[in-house]
Amino acid sequence: MIEQVAQIIKNVSRGAVLTGAGISAESGVPTFRGKEGLWGKFRPEELATMDAFMANPKMVWEWYNWRRELMSKVKPNAGHYALRDLAEYFDNFTLITQNVDNLHFEAGSPDIIELHGNIQRNKCAKCEKPFEDESVEILPDAIPACDSCGGSIRPDVVWFGEMLPSGAIERAFFEAEHSEIFFSIGTSALVHPAASLPMVAKQSGATLVEINPEVTELSGMADFRFACGAGEILPQLVELLKEDRTNG
Repeated sequence: MIEQVAQIIKNVSRGAVLTGAGISAESGVPTFRGKEGLWGKFRPEELATMDAFMANPKMVWEWYNWRRELMSKVKPNAGHYALRDLAEYFDNFTLITQNVDNLHFEAGSPDIIELHGNIQRNKCAKCEKPFEDESVEILPDAIPACDSCGGSIRPDVVWFGEMLPSGAIERAFFEAEHSEIFFSIGTSALVHPAASLPMVAKQSGATLVEINPEVTELSGMADFRFACGAGEILPQLVELLKEDRTNG
């Protein structure tokens, strides 16, 4: 089956991929929903909101600094690197991710659409201007102010109750609609609007490939389904493409 996918890639020019929590789980990214430790009594839905930030910005920043510290110990896995390499076999290849962990950037993927933002970046809570100095650690007792409007700086992620960035989701749908092969990797296909992207690609004529150990809503409509992790199957796919290129 993997040989068939490799053959399809050799005959198309546009591809896209949607990644979800599954590919990050292979790197050991924590879910932040555990019951132990300082933050065990909170649910993300109680902290990752604008209401929580307005009511207690210090607590929200303490939580995000804790998350960032945990994330600093996590590295991209073989699936991340294989997606970087896979892009070389297309004239146009777009990586769309629901993850905020920055691992696709660390792996070196060239064209990334982040639907939910990036936990390593900051922005103004009021005017949304990016806070450029990423080297500055945000101190919960001294949260910086925006130099344009004076608003408080917050993490540049999509919180519960917020809309996805319009430019990101619009481009994601464009790339899905125009792709010739679309990979859905490690995503439950339940959270909309991102969950619609693989279906849009399929309905537009793309070959749909699902890589997920768990059965999802997409599993029955995928042209190819690999019931395993991305770190297992994607390096094999890239190796096949490399061999074909070497052999002319």
